[in-house]
Amino acid sequence: MSTSIFDIPLQTLNGSDTSLAPFKGQVMLVVNVASQCGLTPQYSGLQSLYDRFRDRGLHVLGFPCNDFAGQEPGSEDEIRDFCDTNYRVSFPLFAKLRINSEPRHPLYAALIAAQPHAVASGDPRLRDTLSKHQLLPTAEADVMWNFEKFLIGRDGAVVVRFAPDIAPEDARLIAAVEDALG
Repeated sequence: MSTSIFDIPLQTLNGSDTSLAPFKGQVMLVVNVASQCGLTPQYSGLQSLYDRFRDRGLHVLGFPCNDFAGQEPGSEDEIRDFCDTNYRVSFPLFAKLRINSEPRHPLYAALIAAQPHAVASGDPRLRDTLSKHQLLPTAEADVMWNFEKFLIGRDGAVVVRFAPDIAPEDARLIAAVEDALG
C-alpha cells in the first residue's frame, strides 16, 4: 500500500510537526522557494494567487530549499523575516527540505514520481542560463530550479507540474488552478 501525500511527515517553518492532512479536500500549489534567486519576486505572484483563490479552496504551500546553488541559506527565522518584510507572505511556509539532494524528502519523491515532467514555459532563457553555469539537474525528472510548482487536486493527486519560469500569473497556471477548484 502506498503512502498518501497527506500522511507524509512535514514540519512548519517554526518547527512544529505537521503534514498535508489539514489541506485534504483542498487544492494545493506546492512550490519550492528561495530568497536569493532571480525568481524570488514570484513570492508576490504566489501571494496574489493565494489571496485571489483561497476562499475557493486553494492553498499555496512554500517549501524553502537550499539545493539550488545555495539560494536559500537562511535559518527558518531569517526565511520568515524575509518573507514577511519583503512580500507579506501569509500562505503556509514549511521547514527547509531536500528536493534534488540526498536524501530527497519523501514529499518531493512522491510529487516527482507522480508527475515526472513539468510544463515548460517555452522561453529558453532559464534552461540556457542553468546549462551555461552547469546547474541543470542530472536526472530528467528532477526539479529544475527554485519556484517549480506542483498543482495537487482535492483528491491528493498531482494535476500538473509547472517549470520554475512559469509565473504564478501565467494564464496556463491560472486556468489549471480554476479547473482544479471546479
